[in-house]
Amino acid sequence: MRRIRPAVVVTALALVLTSACSPGSSGAGSAAAAGQPVSGGSLTWAIETEPITFNPHQYAQAKARLLVGNTFESLLTHDSQGGFVPWLATGYEVSADGKTYTFKLRTDVTFSDGTKFDAAAVKANLDQFRVEGYNPSVLAVQLRHLDSVEVVDPATVAFHLEQPDVLLLDFLSTPQGAQVSPKSLKEAKNLKFGGPELAGTGPFVLDRYTAGQEVHFVKNPDYDWAPSTAGHTGPAYLDEITYRFLKESSVRVGALTSGQVQIVEGVPATDEALITADSRLTLARGLNSGSAYSYYFNTANAPFDDVKVRRAFREAVDVDAVLNGVYRGRATRAWSVIGPTSPFYDKTLEKTYSGDTAKANRLLDEAGWATRDAEGFRTKGGKRLTVRLVQSAPFVRDRRDVLAQAVQAAVKQSAGINLDVALVDQGTAATALADGAYEVFDNSRADTDAGAALNLLLHSGGAINRTGLEDPALDGLLEQAQASSDQAKRVEAYRKVQKSTITDQALILPLYAPADQVAASTGVGGLGFEPTAGVPGNAYDVWLSK
Repeated sequence: MRRIRPAVVVTALALVLTSACSPGSSGAGSAAAAGQPVSGGSLTWAIETEPITFNPHQYAQAKARLLVGNTFESLLTHDSQGGFVPWLATGYEVSADGKTYTFKLRTDVTFSDGTKFDAAAVKANLDQFRVEGYNPSVLAVQLRHLDSVEVVDPATVAFHLEQPDVLLLDFLSTPQGAQVSPKSLKEAKNLKFGGPELAGTGPFVLDRYTAGQEVHFVKNPDYDWAPSTAGHTGPAYLDEITYRFLKESSVRVGALTSGQVQIVEGVPATDEALITADSRLTLARGLNSGSAYSYYFNTANAPFDDVKVRRAFREAVDVDAVLNGVYRGRATRAWSVIGPTSPFYDKTLEKTYSGDTAKANRLLDEAGWATRDAEGFRTKGGKRLTVRLVQSAPFVRDRRDVLAQAVQAAVKQSAGINLDVALVDQGTAATALADGAYEVFDNSRADTDAGAALNLLLHSGGAINRTGLEDPALDGLLEQAQASSDQAKRVEAYRKVQKSTITDQALILPLYAPADQVAASTGVGGLGFEPTAGVPGNAYDVWLSK
């Protein structure tokens, strides 16, 4: 069966490795120890963010991807150029009209609970999304064009679409498109959360989870179906791996330098020098794909229903200065909603806005916010110019809470805008967003194809479209790009999307392109990043020297 290249080819990721022992350090973004891989051993990895779920279908945190990937696998994965390659599938074909995708499946795969992986299992997973309340966001966006899933035979499954959708393949290569044992789907008591009762086909089995502390995985001894992009075949090298949830970066780095853990992710710029000065440690960095970390303005609420105020907010922030203050020159400035590693990124947006204090104040005067109160905040009709940013604690990474404080100070000093920042639990944040009790929404996504992120964030029917905007023209551009397999047409459509949202309507303030920084002891080998998403990979190829 032929292998088909996707319409999108992702540019090479920025993967950088540094080590205090530079002459002997390895490259290509792999923090590898010297020597050959060895089997066995227990490894401890400190991570920044505790997952809100271990069910891949409910996956929403880029930081949780490395955990979900230990247990669950997809039909496809990606090569280093962004092409789709088989994983649980052996290949696929697309009908001439682009409305039917037929996959051939591996016949040697078993879920960790003993259930056979086959076409019926694939159908069960896709049908699960149609269960009311399971994940309506995926059903409404990623799977909105899926008509039916057909079991042709045990090793063949066909996806029938209502209209062409090039993003189907992207979905089937993501954690949300991963395969869960049909037995688990039926019998799990807390299916949406997942955990030990959910079985996958992956190289590890999640056997223990302690909320607020750690999650533990053991090797799946029967595993022998790694994709061609993996570094080896057969079972994983490690016998077991423990991920400890350590929110504070200083605690994570301290655990590494003291030998309590062998790997940490989420290394802040403030601690880079400490890592690189230690000959026992290595540091690797991967620039994420997908959408940039940005502030999205809620046009349904005043004052951001006025484009002049939206433009003024952007001009009131010297983004370069703010990023340098928080990340010490290590952050990659964003100019578009799309990250700079995407082929859809519009470079012409660079340096076209932001940081013009005089313009910010002129725009606010024109918008009627011409007076100030005793604290220096602008007012109109006796009301202070206030906008609210609600941050959900489980999704805060990369010191984004500190970044929000820096932006808060900048807009007050430059233009008298009151940015009210609230860092709250997930439930409180969800309620605020559902009730429209916000003016600023912050987000980034690590989708391989940036189009998947744009559909969620900007389409009128997007599950996380928090701009309050319903724009038929913008929807049309997004739908055109999703339906086309012509790369040039997709590039042009997404260029127009960026012009509309960034230049014409000022809906978004892009801040930086997210990156993952991972530090490890020199006794760790096989550590790297997913080739296109730019996030840390699972622990399948990781090994620990003895």
